[in-house]
Amino acid sequence: MYYIESTSSDPHFNLALEQYVFDKLDQSQDYFMLWQNDNAIIVGKHQNTIGEINAPYVKEHDIQVVRRLSGGGAVYHDMGNINFTFIADTGGVSKFDFSTFCRPVVKALRSIGVPAEINGRNDMTVDGKKFSGNSQYMKHGRVMHHGTLMFDSDLEVVSQALAVSRDKIESKGLKSVRSRVTNIKPYVKEDISTQDFLRILREFMFEEYGLKPYPLTDADIEAVKALQHEVYDKWEWNYGRSPACQIRKERRVEGCGKLEVHMDVARGGEITALSFFGDYFGNGDSHELAQRLIGRPLEESALRAALEGVEIGDYFNKLDKDTFLSILLQ
Repeated sequence: MYYIESTSSDPHFNLALEQYVFDKLDQSQDYFMLWQNDNAIIVGKHQNTIGEINAPYVKEHDIQVVRRLSGGGAVYHDMGNINFTFIADTGGVSKFDFSTFCRPVVKALRSIGVPAEINGRNDMTVDGKKFSGNSQYMKHGRVMHHGTLMFDSDLEVVSQALAVSRDKIESKGLKSVRSRVTNIKPYVKEDISTQDFLRILREFMFEEYGLKPYPLTDADIEAVKALQHEVYDKWEWNYGRSPACQIRKERRVEGCGKLEVHMDVARGGEITALSFFGDYFGNGDSHELAQRLIGRPLEESALRAALEGVEIGDYFNKLDKDTFLSILLQ
């Protein structure tokens, strides 16, 4: 397994670097990366960016907003946070598997006295409080798993920058959303800095996996910058346009996450526009799924016929067809 450490704290560059490693470097090899972003919100692939951020606060505090390739929810990055990435073969497995990649990180944390645990759909916690959110992207038999490690992040900024959606407030309570987040630093016996923590983690992973450094060439860096300019610097990628819609539906499904549906319906009852947002995971292109349903009446039998042979879980992990239809028809 090769090791790559980014020397940049620009979130646009670092997300482009992840994609470059995933798409362009030798796919017979596995990779582990450590990197940091300065003051950024990283939104999930399927999310409606405007609905996930506290826009006035983000603008006032010069927080960068960048969309990533993987699903899941929005996370805040600052220089008190360390990001890690595994890029490897899936081993023929098509389901999302977070624990495989979280276990070595938990082991590293326990080696310095932090009683870390893997908890919930895609979190790592200590004393029941979340310090790490994780996400995955899969394509052509390869998986990119990346996660945050809040070592000494500004938790006040975390709570202010990320807008708390109404369904989360109702289901968990605003106080619990804020109180369930913590930094790692208070649980480390010695007084160490974020950079000390990065070094300890790096040394542990080198020993655990026998990592070999992969020095990025000038050609690699130029290719990453080109991808950054082409995709990750663009407003169209990071924000896009929230669709004008006649109908907006939203539901949080246990194990899947939040699914938000934006839909226009003609006078005759046919769906004329449809798009999906949310913090769910999924390998399929939800735009392709929407195209199957556009032009169909908003009626159960017609929608079931359009979805014949379709595995909804490919698009929205752990969501079944009946539940999906109930969201559209509720």
